[in-house]
Amino acid sequence: MSIAKTGDKVKVHYTGTLNDGTQFDSSHGNEPLEFTIGEGALLGKFENAVVGLEPGQSVDINIPADEAYGQRREDLIIKVNNSNLPPNLNPEVGMKLHMQTADNQVIPLTIVEVLEDGIMVDANHELAGQDLNFHIELVSIEE
Repeated sequence: MSIAKTGDKVKVHYTGTLNDGTQFDSSHGNEPLEFTIGEGALLGKFENAVVGLEPGQSVDINIPADEAYGQRREDLIIKVNNSNLPPNLNPEVGMKLHMQTADNQVIPLTIVEVLEDGIMVDANHELAGQDLNFHIELVSIEE
């Protein structure tokens, strides 16, 4: 039986939960997640968790907020004036928007307050400030 190592392309099934047990993501019911260990496409601790596993084995890990999406930052809650919003937008708290930066990077935003002259949006990652727990099962290793 093969053992997963850095550089291997692997497929895993996973379930992600918060410390209170709330599930925020899962691959179950979908195709397994495929990635190359050590390539950096995913959170490093997630990728490295499968090193040493054989297909069929699983592991439970915790990724502290600082190693995941960081702590929530108040400076990422910003005001957008009505003049900078699309004319047909009917903003509501909780609505998801996207902002494009000068270097064409897309940043997801969540409306947190609707004001008379604009909106307040939160540009923090939705999992910022949260410790993440994963149950990861190694499905296969591509030889």
